[in-house]
Amino acid sequence: MKVCIAEKPSVAREIASIIGATKRMDGYFEGNGYQVTWTFGHFCTLKTPDDYQPHWKKWDLNTLPMLPPTFETKLISNTGVKKQFKIIKELFKGAEVVINCGDAGQEGELIQRWVMKEAKYKGPVQRLWISSLTAEAIREGFENLKGGDEFDKLYHGKDLWSPFY
Repeated sequence: MKVCIAEKPSVAREIASIIGATKRMDGYFEGNGYQVTWTFGHFCTLKTPDDYQPHWKKWDLNTLPMLPPTFETKLISNTGVKKQFKIIKELFKGAEVVINCGDAGQEGELIQRWVMKEAKYKGPVQRLWISSLTAEAIREGFENLKGGDEFDKLYHGKDLWSPFY
């Protein structure tokens, strides 16, 4: 099954209707070899200082600088987010490929990458890169899916099309 993950339920609904995933399930649409699910904005955030070291919870000038070995993410504490994330994580387990349908831009890339990371998804990723939700744009985008790794620079905050990176 191909699992598409969009940034908003409304976008997921548009994509699902065009690719034939018309059966409504709890937290996703299914059909025609696809499962189309969604986030609703940011599901993950950077960990807070006390997530790394409990003594960093209290502000103290003597503990500065607070520099963890690497910056990590965590799921935000929200009941709706936790419920939808559980659905997404379960869909990822059966995915032959995940298609990142996040908004075309750095923030859209970051939102979906953090969800995939938090869900510990390790399989292949493709990227739907569209700037319009017309049926024609969605069809054309699915005919021209990109490899997820083509957007690594964008995820890491570098200009995607710059020849200097």
